[in-house]
Amino acid sequence: MRDPSPYRVCFVCTGNICRSPMAESVFRAHAAEAGLDGRVEVDSAGTGPWHEGDGADRRAIDVLTAHGYEQDHIARQFQAGWFDHLDLVIALDSGHLHELRALAPTPHDAAKVRLLRSYDPDADQNALGGLDVPDPYFGGTDDFEECLDMIEAASGGLLDAVTGAIDATESAAGVSSATESAAEETPEQAVQSAESTKSASAADGPDAGKESA
Repeated sequence: MRDPSPYRVCFVCTGNICRSPMAESVFRAHAAEAGLDGRVEVDSAGTGPWHEGDGADRRAIDVLTAHGYEQDHIARQFQAGWFDHLDLVIALDSGHLHELRALAPTPHDAAKVRLLRSYDPDADQNALGGLDVPDPYFGGTDDFEECLDMIEAASGGLLDAVTGAIDATESAAGVSSATESAAEETPEQAVQSAESTKSASAADGPDAGKESA
């Protein structure tokens, strides 16, 4: 059976230098800790081109480093053509959510876009800002710390959802592989399999273990 393709997740904010690279680093660490290396690919991007080619904001790097997260980031702009190979596109606020869904080529692609904080069971969608992760760019270290707190709070629920999707995909791939193998049996192999099954059933039947008269 061929190994299934990795499950691909892309986090998206405005310029791809604060929120989305932070979310990328945190979720990658969670996925690695859960033993999903090689089964999940994590990336990030921005809705606009303003910081393409730049590294992450220094304040984001400092906060991530202080909390033990690694990052190696170059900003880029999200492209509509990426939807085809992505499984999940995670928006950091409702503005990104609407932009990304409008950019999606098909309804199926639009359904891949979700808000990060929708995976936080304790998030209050009726609070000011709803499920948005506020942009810390014009703030200070405390704002970046708050951003990280929100990202961490949602990452567990997101990991559960991704793990469930991976397990379902791999299970379906296993069923498909077994069906294909059965379909590829020659008539002779099919007869041998049937005879083996019949012999095994007889050996386990009600007369099993009795000596012949």
